[in-house]
Amino acid sequence: MLNFALLLGGALLIALVAGQLVALVVSEMRLLRAQGLSEQVGRDLLLTSLASARRDQRKAEQSGAPWNGIRKFSVAKKVPETSDATSFYLQPHDKKPLPGFKPGQYLTFELEVPGQKKKVIRCYSLSDAARPEFYRVTIKRCPPSRPEHPSGLASNFFHDHIHEGAILDVKAPGGHFFLDTSKQSPVVLISGGVGITPCLSMLNEIMESGVKREVWWFYGVRHGAEHIMKEHVSALAAKHDHLHLHVCYSNPTGQDRLGADYQHHGRVGVDLFRQVLPSSNFDYYMCGPGPMMESVTKGLADWGVPEDRVHYEAFGPASVKKTATMPSIPLSAVVKTKITFGKSGQTVDWDPKYGNLLEFATALGVALPSGCCAGQCGTCLTAIRSGNVTYANEPGSKPEPGTCLACVALPAGDLVLDA
Repeated sequence: MLNFALLLGGALLIALVAGQLVALVVSEMRLLRAQGLSEQVGRDLLLTSLASARRDQRKAEQSGAPWNGIRKFSVAKKVPETSDATSFYLQPHDKKPLPGFKPGQYLTFELEVPGQKKKVIRCYSLSDAARPEFYRVTIKRCPPSRPEHPSGLASNFFHDHIHEGAILDVKAPGGHFFLDTSKQSPVVLISGGVGITPCLSMLNEIMESGVKREVWWFYGVRHGAEHIMKEHVSALAAKHDHLHLHVCYSNPTGQDRLGADYQHHGRVGVDLFRQVLPSSNFDYYMCGPGPMMESVTKGLADWGVPEDRVHYEAFGPASVKKTATMPSIPLSAVVKTKITFGKSGQTVDWDPKYGNLLEFATALGVALPSGCCAGQCGTCLTAIRSGNVTYANEPGSKPEPGTCLACVALPAGDLVLDA
C-alpha cells in the first residue's frame, strides 16, 4: 500500500512538472511569436521609411522648375531598341537642373523638318522614371498614314536626322495621363507596340520607389522583333515578385519561345484579364493602338470596371473615340451648320464625316497648327469669333472662353473661326 502511494505521488509530481514544462514552452512560443510579429512590423516600418526617404531624395534631386516656352536640349545618346524603335536621351543644353515629371507624361517637340514651311510639333511620351540626369523618349518609326495627317513625318525625321549632339527645342513635361504615385494600391498596366512608353515610365517609377506595389503588366506585339525593352522588363520581373508579367505575341516567329520570350499567344484583351487577374478591382492604365484601346475599354466596362478607374493615353490615332455630347439642337440645324474661316475667307457647310474641326480645316486647305491631336498639348488653340463648340474627347484642360482646341472640337451651330 505504501509503495502504491509512493508511485501515485511520483506520478502526480511528474505530471505537475510536465505541465509546468508545457506551460513554459507555450509561454516561450507566444513570446517568440510576439517578438517575430514585432520584428516584422519593425521591418515593414523600416522599409516604408526607407521608401519614403528614397522618394524625398528623388524629389530633391529633381529640383529644377518647369520652364515656360521652349528650352534647348542636346541628344546625349541615341540607342536602338528594335529595328524600328529608338530611344533618345536628352540633357538640358544649359546644364541647369531638370524638373521632375509624373510618370506617364510627355514632352512636346518643335522640329525644323526639311521641306516643311512651318515647325512640325509632335508629342512623345517619356519612357523612363524621372531622373536628375536626363529625359528619355522612345520613338517608333511610322510610315505616313494620310496626307492630311502625316504621322510618320516626325518619327522618320528623328530616326534619320537626329543624332547624338543634335540640339532640339522642347517644351516642359505635360499631360493628364499619369500614375498616381501617392497610392500603393495594385495597378494594371496595358500597352501595345510603342504604347509601352508611358507604361514603362510608370513601371520604372514603381520598381525604383521601394514600395512593393503590385503591378500586372500586359504588353502586346506581333512577335519578338517588335518587343521593346524585353530584357529590361524581364529583369525587373525576375527581381521583383510583385511584378506579374503577361506578354502577348499575336504572330510569333519560329525563334520566339513561349514561356521565355512571351507568356501568351494572342492579343491583349479583357478575356485574358478575366483568366489571370484575381478580380476586376484595379486601376487600369493603358496606351496602344486605337483598335486595342477601343476593345479593352469596352471590355472593361462590360466587366463592370468603373469608368474613373480606366486611364488611357490619347495621342492622335491612338485615341479612344467617345461619342460627343452634342447640345440639344435639332438634327437639321447640325446638318446645315455653317463654318466660316475668317482669315481664309471660306464659308462651307460642316461635314459630319470629319471627326473634328482640325481635320475639316485641313481637308479644305486651311492651315491650323497641331501637335498631339488629342486635346492635350494646346498647339491647335484657335480663336472663335462667334459661335460655340462641343468636344468629341474631353481636352486635358479646358481652353479659355473664346477659344477652342480644334483637334477635338465639333461645331455646336454656326461657327466663325479666326483661321
